[in-house]
Amino acid sequence: ENLIGEGGYAEVYKGRLKDGQFVAIKRLTRGSPEEMTVDFLSELGIIVHVDHPNIAQLIGYGVDGGMHLVLQLSPHGSLASLLYGSKEKLNWCIRFKIALGAAEGLCYLHEGCQRRIIHKDIKPANILLSEDFDAQISDFGLSKWLPNQWTHHIVSKVEGTFGYLPPEFFLHGIVNEKTDVFAFGVVLLELVTGRQALDSSQKSLIMWANPLIRENKIEQLVDPSLRDDYDSDQLNRVVDILKGNNSCQETLKQLEEGDTCEDLLEEDP
Repeated sequence: ENLIGEGGYAEVYKGRLKDGQFVAIKRLTRGSPEEMTVDFLSELGIIVHVDHPNIAQLIGYGVDGGMHLVLQLSPHGSLASLLYGSKEKLNWCIRFKIALGAAEGLCYLHEGCQRRIIHKDIKPANILLSEDFDAQISDFGLSKWLPNQWTHHIVSKVEGTFGYLPPEFFLHGIVNEKTDVFAFGVVLLELVTGRQALDSSQKSLIMWANPLIRENKIEQLVDPSLRDDYDSDQLNRVVDILKGNNSCQETLKQLEEGDTCEDLLEEDP
């Protein structure tokens, strides 16, 4: 009954340490013992080198009875579970805060680490939420180091999640920072619309949204559950990001350049 999540690579359980702290325990499940060892060491080798408020925090690891990573438990679960699996709808301010935090975490991976890290699987299921709804990027199972002298990796098999992969990935197998930024753009679109990247008929959210963005029918993008309770300036900033082909830093700058919800609350009489 402690299983709180599972995917193609791992299962995640809720656990408790001797000091009473609740944790998330990720247990690798895919592949032969040799393949799991390689995957485990690859993910561990990346996550031990990251330290940022918007990155999931590693507490420890274990190899008895399987390959386990022990992470700080996120009280609100993932963005996917709140957007699509909860009766309570996220208000606009929380959505914008999550977008800003995820952008900060992604920019840290691309530019703030000792070596650049390409996450390769940015999506709502891999964005965890703290008690205060701070976004924390998680799951580095597919992540790659990108050496300074390299502009990209070339991969021969599809890795990642359909709906979040850019065209150049399918055409040429190219993986670089833009791979993550494209996926983050899809996440932004999900936050605005409340729709999944692929619907039940496998129709792409991007294909649905692009005509509305081109024709500047911005209000028709917005999640109906928000009604009119959103900040138009913030929404327009997000849409401008979706129209562009920006780096992570440029994206973050656009999100930061106007008022936050906290600023707007302080301005109210």
